[in-house]
Amino acid sequence: MTDGRNSKEPSEFTVAANSQARDILSLDDPGDRERATRGKIAEHPTGAIRGPKGGNAWNTADFDFLREQELAPDSVHPSLWRHGRLNAVHGLFEVAPGVWQCRGYDISNITFIAGKNGWIVIDPLTTAVTAAACLELANQKLGERPVTAVLYTHSHVDHYGGIFGVTSREAIDAGNVRILAPEGFLREAVSENLLAGPVMNRRALYQFGVLLPRGPLGHVDCGLGQTVPMAQSDLVGPTEEISLTGTELDIDGVRVVFQNTPGTEAPAEMNFLFPDHGALCIAENCTHTLHNALPFRGAQVRDTLAWSKYIQEALDLFGDRMDLVFSTHNWPRFGHDDARQYLELQRDLYRWVHDQTLRRMNHGETQREISEDLVLPDCFAHHGHTRGYYGTIHHNAKAVYQRYIGWYDGNPANLNPHTPAESGKRYVAAMGGADAVVEQAQTAFSAGDYRWVTELLNHVVFAEPEHEGARLLQADAFEQLGYQAESGPWRDSYLTAAQELRTASNGIGANVRGITDQLDVDMLFDLVGVRLRDQDVGDAEGTVNWSFTDINEMHALGLAHRAIHHRPGATDESADATIATTKSELVALLRDERTIDELFDDAEVNGDPSILRTIFSNLDVFSGRFGIVEP
Repeated sequence: MTDGRNSKEPSEFTVAANSQARDILSLDDPGDRERATRGKIAEHPTGAIRGPKGGNAWNTADFDFLREQELAPDSVHPSLWRHGRLNAVHGLFEVAPGVWQCRGYDISNITFIAGKNGWIVIDPLTTAVTAAACLELANQKLGERPVTAVLYTHSHVDHYGGIFGVTSREAIDAGNVRILAPEGFLREAVSENLLAGPVMNRRALYQFGVLLPRGPLGHVDCGLGQTVPMAQSDLVGPTEEISLTGTELDIDGVRVVFQNTPGTEAPAEMNFLFPDHGALCIAENCTHTLHNALPFRGAQVRDTLAWSKYIQEALDLFGDRMDLVFSTHNWPRFGHDDARQYLELQRDLYRWVHDQTLRRMNHGETQREISEDLVLPDCFAHHGHTRGYYGTIHHNAKAVYQRYIGWYDGNPANLNPHTPAESGKRYVAAMGGADAVVEQAQTAFSAGDYRWVTELLNHVVFAEPEHEGARLLQADAFEQLGYQAESGPWRDSYLTAAQELRTASNGIGANVRGITDQLDVDMLFDLVGVRLRDQDVGDAEGTVNWSFTDINEMHALGLAHRAIHHRPGATDESADATIATTKSELVALLRDERTIDELFDDAEVNGDPSILRTIFSNLDVFSGRFGIVEP
């Protein structure tokens, strides 16, 4: 008898579904294997990259199962298996004369351009250890050069978090390394990863399958890459921002022409052309997958209409001058015609998703109705780079709907529903009790109707979270849905849900490591407001003027009506007190490295600062360990 808490083999229905997908899947792009391997020079000597605290931050051997078997096992969608095998190709590649990439040692790619005096680095990966390993490999095989410039394509952590693997704070402060990023980079990096950081980190465990075992019954691929490395990320702001499309700069003797693309794949993002190399970096605006209009972990909804138009603008600006298009994930496209056709199809994909969702919306269809019926047409479906390995048509259509008219579908029955727990209790009672619902769910499971199983049992789990039969059967249904998913994040989300239902685990703890002195004071006070426990501050009111002596800034921070208010660059004549301290002291306070009274001891304080004690003694702490598939 098998343990109900263990992973199961694919059911006959899953085997049939994946077999059917294998039979009908016709990708008319057999050149992807050649593209993914072209120009390979070397591999990391072991494929194992140690983390700063021991253990591996990255190990290519974790994905040997993809390299060793060409045909997909029954537990993996054959299209995702194909894509995972391509992402599993790793090494140092020459993609054009003077342009090299390391791929397969992080979820993202790092690119090296040979400048006059050193390396120009594009996107230093997620962590310092993976970035340093790639730089070392490049130096060993291509000749050692110092890093003279770093370009961040956009404001997601896997494109800047490894900055200290390629340079140092001292080199940046000395002006020896230029760091360029799109306008608004720092604020967007902070708002996405800190203000909503705890909930997004928790949900990211589902999106990326961080805690799943690697293998045919577990995590296979993220779509954009294999997985995320297990080590800390850092944040260093740019020394220069690019604000105007058409800006041309000489960076260490290399000409670069920039295109700003805000509001596309990230709120702050840019493409750029190296005209002397004929190489266009399309950032993450085009990859070898349909991207997310709204990732599972959460983010601002992306503008698919603007996304499409910016790809067209890139074609207009650079199309006649490019012989290579490379991205910050997956593999390049080589040759002018292939590169242009690739960009055109990506352009049309995002426009199609946008326009057809809006067309159906204007017929009164809801999110769920649109996403159920919108099917990728053959002009896209027969190409690997437009299939849903990361995003999907199903949830991208919902994101477009949300962007335009929000969560409400117009039906008042959905305007003010009960919470999942309260709804669950009522549904379970109406259906004759938990055991009766589980019995119906078992019948649906035996018929292969796994979507209905999860919908039914969701009510039981939220009504009676300790009901083991409901938890384990729902886990089994989630697992089969994961095995059938073409999208890496869909697979990971289903399988992570199954894992948590079986083990009663709610992820891993949150941390505050992202709070650094790179944040400006306005951002730091925004974090104070998000953490304020309003019920505990009650009717307290007051204002304190802050003098930050290390950055020569004045700020007025107040509390009233259970919310903070902040005036940068100003003082309040009626303030209760004035405090002179440093921004780094405020950072330490928010990182819980010191108390407000310890800050008072080291600061210069005039007046009555008790309102600050009220604020900073009533800041919430986020554990990051809350339920997702249970209350």
